[in-house]
Amino acid sequence: MSVWKKWKYALTNHCETRENHEDEALRSHYYKATNATVIKAVKELFTSSPNYELLSVSEERGEFSATTRQGKKVFIVATVISVRPLETAVDFSVTTETTFLPFDFGRSRNVIIDLYRQLDQCLPYIGSGINA
Repeated sequence: MSVWKKWKYALTNHCETRENHEDEALRSHYYKATNATVIKAVKELFTSSPNYELLSVSEERGEFSATTRQGKKVFIVATVISVRPLETAVDFSVTTETTFLPFDFGRSRNVIIDLYRQLDQCLPYIGSGINA
């Protein structure tokens, strides 16, 4: 990734994933698991971690909202989408609460990368974005 693109994500306080994101690290991740299995894994990720606090769960819609427990507040929305019976995608939207400056120096991007890293360890990862 070019230096400009790295700075582009550092000069904002919001970051989200999508299917065809220009940053490969921010493309939707796909897992070989049922929708219920992925929902359970995302819920467990937020409830078992000392870094996150689960605020709300809508299993019918596949949406979770969470925040960080320490440091600057980070608001996270996780969305679980069933693509096929054994293929499920996960997307994140992360916003960092900032006090003086309107950017977070890439913290929201790093939170997404960390969440995907943790999910990739507990679910069978297929691929990301348009490569899946």
